[in-house]
Amino acid sequence: MEKKNQIYEGKAKILFETDSSDHLIQYFKDDATAFNAQKKGTINQKGVFNNKISTRIFEYLQAEGIPTHYEKTLSDREMLVKKVEIVPIEVIIRNVAAGSLCRLLNLEEGMKLKVPILDFCYKKDSLNDPLISEYHIRALGWATDEEVEEIKKYVFKINDLMKKFFLDINLDLIDFKVEFGRFKGKIILADEISPDTCRLWEVGTGKKMDKDRFRKDLGNVEEAYQEVLNRVVK
Repeated sequence: MEKKNQIYEGKAKILFETDSSDHLIQYFKDDATAFNAQKKGTINQKGVFNNKISTRIFEYLQAEGIPTHYEKTLSDREMLVKKVEIVPIEVIIRNVAAGSLCRLLNLEEGMKLKVPILDFCYKKDSLNDPLISEYHIRALGWATDEEVEEIKKYVFKINDLMKKFFLDINLDLIDFKVEFGRFKGKIILADEISPDTCRLWEVGTGKKMDKDRFRKDLGNVEEAYQEVLNRVVK
C-alpha cells in the first residue's frame, strides 16, 4: 500500500495514511521515554526490535483467536494495521508486584500476586495517565458496558497466552500494558506488544529484559531488546 500523509506521532510510533480508508502504516521509532516522558532518550534499533517482536506476538495471538489491528509487516520498521478508533484507556495486567504497584502500596518488588490484577488508566499524558475504574469509563462514555466486558475477556486471555509464550522462551511475564480500538464496530487489540509495554524477567536469574533497563539506568538496553527478539523469533 502507498504511504501517504502523516496523521499522528506519539512517543514511540508514527502513523501514516494509506490509499485504503481502512488501513494505516505504523512506523516504529527509536525514541525512548519513561515516567510519562519526563525521561527521554534513544535506544538504538528499538523500532526494528519492537516491530519484529510485535509482529511475532500479534501473529501468535491472532492464531489463538484474539482479534488485532495487525495485517502484515512491510519493512524493518513498518507495519500495516487496521485503522481503529482508539479507546482512550490503557489496560494493565499485573502478575507480579513491580513498578507503580510497589510504589502505590509499598510492596516488595517481585512478590507474586495470588491472582492477576487488572488496572485501567485514562490515556492522557498531560494527566500522567491516572488510574480509573470501570465506573469512570462508563460514566464518561469512553466505552459501553459491553465493550468493557469484551476488553476484560480479551485481556485475561491475552495474559494466559502470553505467560505461556514467554515462559517457553525462559522469560517471566511480570506485567504488561495494552490498548484496544474499535474497527467496524468490533473491539480489537491495537498498539504494540514489546519490551516497551511488557516487564519481562529472565527465569532463574530475574534479569530485567525490558524498558526498565532504560528507566533505571541499568545499562545494556539494546542488548536486552535484541535478546528478547532472538528468543521470540527463534
